Amino acid sequence: MRIGVMKRVVSLVLVTVLCGGTIPVFASTDDNDKSERLSKPAAAKMEAPAPLTERERWLLDRMEELEKRVADLESKGKASESPAIDASAARPGAINALTSVAAAATPSIAPGATSANPESPSNDRVAAVGSQATEKGKSGAAKPGKGDPFAFADFTWLNGNSRTKDTPYATSFFTPEIRADVDYNYSFNHPKDDTIGGSSEVFRHGEVQVTQLGVGGDFHYDNVRARLMTQFGLYSQTTPRNDASPARGQWQLNNAYRYISEAYGGYHFNALHGINVDAGIFMSYIGLFSYYQFDNWAYQPSYVSSNTPWFFNGVRVQIFPTEHLKIEPWFVNGWQSYGRFNNRPGFGMQILWRPNGWLSVLGNQYALGEETLGVPGRVRYHSDDSIEIKYLDHQENFLSKAAFSLTGDIGCEHGGGVSCYGNSAKGPKQSFLGFMFYNRFWFDHDRYGLTLGGGKINNPGRYLVLLPPINGATAASGTPYFTQNPGDPFKAWDASGTFDYMPSQYVTFRWEFNHRAANVPYFSGPGGVTPSCPTAPIVENICGSPGAVVPGFTPDLKKIENRINLSILVKF
Repeated sequence: MRIGVMKRVVSLVLVTVLCGGTIPVFASTDDNDKSERLSKPAAAKMEAPAPLTERERWLLDRMEELEKRVADLESKGKASESPAIDASAARPGAINALTSVAAAATPSIAPGATSANPESPSNDRVAAVGSQATEKGKSGAAKPGKGDPFAFADFTWLNGNSRTKDTPYATSFFTPEIRADVDYNYSFNHPKDDTIGGSSEVFRHGEVQVTQLGVGGDFHYDNVRARLMTQFGLYSQTTPRNDASPARGQWQLNNAYRYISEAYGGYHFNALHGINVDAGIFMSYIGLFSYYQFDNWAYQPSYVSSNTPWFFNGVRVQIFPTEHLKIEPWFVNGWQSYGRFNNRPGFGMQILWRPNGWLSVLGNQYALGEETLGVPGRVRYHSDDSIEIKYLDHQENFLSKAAFSLTGDIGCEHGGGVSCYGNSAKGPKQSFLGFMFYNRFWFDHDRYGLTLGGGKINNPGRYLVLLPPINGATAASGTPYFTQNPGDPFKAWDASGTFDYMPSQYVTFRWEFNHRAANVPYFSGPGGVTPSCPTAPIVENICGSPGAVVPGFTPDLKKIENRINLSILVKF
């Protein structure tokens, strides 16, 4: 810090004076042995001081006042300790030099001054942290150092980006990370089986549940990088069930990966402002919101985010031409899939641009993947684009900060009996169009937060609609109770209000109200979506096979759902 540097300069000048103008050279820079290193050269060169003139005494008083000012700032935690030196031993002729040094240093001592960038040790992981600030779920393993991409400003205000500014117990080899998401959800539809559908974040009614418990972190040494994050809790069951690709072939890919949310290895190349090449399972970028609720402005994101991928399994290359820009191509197995659905992988690209500390522009494009199980030739295209703007930042005011995010998605499928534009010769229209908007306010030095927002989608063909878990239905099994045939209509919208209490950078207490609606019965009603099985075998509350028709049973689906969410979110 500047105050510490100024005190070291003052001490060095005094030692110079005491040593008769000779500046001692020290081999060590450890603060713990400063007093020992200063005393030995001083004793070797000490000589009796000459009498001080009146002017020199006045200058000495000024110097002592300066030292008192530094001491006061130190008591407030603005500077580290520096060895005390008896200034009365200063020789005449050195006072002018000391006064010049003090005058130069004094303007930099500003109580309460802070840096726009968090300080952190730099290592070989250039661009390894700030590069992934808006990934869907990427937390930022450690704070970026100066010169790293996106390290020129504090971006912890972003929706989908972790707000923690440091990581306890981080080392030059490993940056640990621990996450806990525990919530209580109450649906005013009161489903008797406590099952909530239509969401990739909320799954049970009237119960306290662990949605996600993640333990892991980032490994980094000699430009080699790796990341692991576990996935325990409801996410380990609910996220894999939305992936139909394991139904093709053997080895139960959904079980092999269900307890892992992120697992990849890679290498950092010291070119441009950094190039990272990673392979494995990494968080996706489509939909803006993070997979981890701690990073988000709201618990339940709108459909544009909740219905789009949370992870990709493949290879990515992160290229940073400047500290303001990231270009990232992807080669992946498919659209949020552990394996391929048919015979073609998917390709994608992200462009992230942050020209300053209050603007973030994100563009994601996906193409060419054949994402419908058992229907080769049906090709998917998708564009997801977001802008985030921080339009108020006055930490001294009660309303300390305000920002908004706007996301728009457009996509379609063609081939295999469907078309992008509803051409009657090629099949019914199979498309996706949606948006979401959120406005976030921070209060009392960012201790409290309020988010208002929502969105809307239109998805004929329902190819991105989350399948309700009727009789244990999964994306692979489907269900006749809620079809996903070409041309099936689906329009939905939602709105939410979220209040956060954040007494520490590592914890959020969240209260949220959600209103969700659709043009067709979709949300769990009072009768629930789980049938009783009086004659058929029961396996994990499934009658016969997942999604199968059960004689005499009809799921209770409603067009409207109102929910309350109470959650405790932790991230170290």
